Amino acid sequence: MSEPENKKSRRALKNVPPDRFQPKMLIFWLVLVGAVVGLLMWSPNLNTAPETLTIQDVVERAEEKNIYNEDPRKAAVIRPDPSGGRDWHMITGESRKDVNSAFKPFRAAGRVTDSSMERLQKSKLFSEQPTTTVLASIAGQVIPFLIIIGLLYFLFVRQLKQAGRGAMSFGKSRAKLLTRDRDKITFAEVAGCDEAKEEVSEVVEFLKDPKKFTKMGGKIPKGILMVGPPGTGKTLLAKAVAGEADVPFFSISGSDFVEMFVGVGASRVRDMFEQGRKSAPCLIFIDEIDAVGRQRGAGVGGGNDEREQTLNSLLVEMDGFDTNEGVIIIAATNRPDVLDSALLRPGRFDRQIYVDLPDLNGREQILRVHAKRISLADTVELAVIARGTPGLSGAELANLLNEAALLAARRGKKKVEMIDVEDAREKVQFGRERRRLMDDDEKKLTAYHEAGHALVQAVLDDGHMPVHKVTIIPRGRSLGSTMFIPKKDVLTQEKKKLEIRIATGCGGRIAEEVVLNDISNGASGDILMVTKIARHMVCDWGMSPLGMIAFGESNDTVFLGREITRSQPYSEETARKIDAEVSRIVEEQYRRSKEIILSRRPALDKIAEALLEHETIEGRHVLEILEHGEIRSPIVMPLPPKLDETSTEKKAVDKAASPGDIGGHPTPTPHPA
Repeated sequence: MSEPENKKSRRALKNVPPDRFQPKMLIFWLVLVGAVVGLLMWSPNLNTAPETLTIQDVVERAEEKNIYNEDPRKAAVIRPDPSGGRDWHMITGESRKDVNSAFKPFRAAGRVTDSSMERLQKSKLFSEQPTTTVLASIAGQVIPFLIIIGLLYFLFVRQLKQAGRGAMSFGKSRAKLLTRDRDKITFAEVAGCDEAKEEVSEVVEFLKDPKKFTKMGGKIPKGILMVGPPGTGKTLLAKAVAGEADVPFFSISGSDFVEMFVGVGASRVRDMFEQGRKSAPCLIFIDEIDAVGRQRGAGVGGGNDEREQTLNSLLVEMDGFDTNEGVIIIAATNRPDVLDSALLRPGRFDRQIYVDLPDLNGREQILRVHAKRISLADTVELAVIARGTPGLSGAELANLLNEAALLAARRGKKKVEMIDVEDAREKVQFGRERRRLMDDDEKKLTAYHEAGHALVQAVLDDGHMPVHKVTIIPRGRSLGSTMFIPKKDVLTQEKKKLEIRIATGCGGRIAEEVVLNDISNGASGDILMVTKIARHMVCDWGMSPLGMIAFGESNDTVFLGREITRSQPYSEETARKIDAEVSRIVEEQYRRSKEIILSRRPALDKIAEALLEHETIEGRHVLEILEHGEIRSPIVMPLPPKLDETSTEKKAVDKAASPGDIGGHPTPTPHPA
């Protein structure tokens, strides 16, 4: 279909709620204020009291040319005044006593004889004006008061009326209408979720041509629930559906239904659906629906009556919603496990679309979309960046390019280069470098700790997760970091690879023990990670002699009140067996890691010495030390941060379970006894 035909087929919006900003009201207030200011400025002698003269004084000053007449707008005026009787006149203007004094406003009232009038007219300094009527005089006095009263009316009375309506408007929906032209988003701006776009494309086709589905007897889903981790583009995808279908798009958050007054949430739900019916066909998007759709009767001490009333109203409205009305509900959440089961049944949210983290191709597409707004150099390879960012969401990838642009700007570059993107990626994934002052003993301890991690990983790795970089420069909460980047996206966890991760995590502590004959609390993060992996292997993944049995359940729903009184699902004897298996797995990998370090002690010393000298080495340098006993490729020294960067930039917080940062040397922190 051509573009003109498409424009003709657009349906005009019906009963669209008015915008909060109304230009007509602004123009009215500007005109009203301007009228009042003009009236005040027009009023003569507002600030200076005029001098009172007699008619004879005016005649004498006129003959002496002491009446001001240079500006026609300020010329003296002779005006008959019938209120004083026959021949009574009012004379106004500016005059002076002599040539050495200044002109001042004057006012004279009295009887003007024929001789005096001749003398005044002979001076040619006065202009005669007709008599002011009683009606004009009254109007000149009344109109200013009417303007002031009107101003007070609109300032106070009208506001009071609106306040009265506002007190009753708590139950009105807070859904925002996105305009078609200004906020239009299409599928071309959404990348990394091709499967989700295919599913929601049916909604777009239905909104464009409903008869295509209804004539076949099919029904379009009443509601679509988008589920996925934060930052994967659920909200953006919903906006793209509205942009592609070219229909009104109402957006509201689940927390907008929550209010301090009882019954407000249910009323807002009803009003929201009423607005949708008036603007059909349209889309209603509810973001973070878990704030209002949480399971009823959950929580410590029972449920929340107000929230449950809001949920009941939502259930009733969605169940009574006719699909032929052309109103489709799209909701988004990252906690589908806490939603009420009645909300998820067919007839309400008929379809659930999982928006997962992007894969390799998806990450490259996302980077290309966001790279259009950034000046990238020709040397930047987005495919390489995509391979080095597994597990990152679309929002995190956008933040990565933004950090790269900021870093390049601080370095005085005109375009973002590959080194800037690499530094930004390490900052986002592993934390920002912090030039913390350490003495020689702490540097040596950190160097051998990280060298232990790198050595064990380099020896045991099968090429799946090679060592990317080793550094003793503090990052985030760690005094040093050993970074690993997988060659491909990790979809499954194999037993051998998990054992390698445990052995690598033990390498830091073993290096401290072997070289320094002492241990530190720098392995606290490693111990936590190793224990967590081993317990998952035994309790959740069936990777132990205990068999394919799941011991325990997920503790993600504690706040729902279902875990408070739950007893242990296995016996004490089984608990002892679980603890024994966890200890066995960790101890086996500990011995494995220790054998590697003891057998390759010279390589460990070489890696530590390189770290003490250069502070940062790459993974290829570790492999060169293992193969040749020395570093043969050049070491690129990292750029030191600028003074303004260290003082103004926020501290980066590294992720707790970052796939590539295994075994850092964390900063010692106090723990409760």
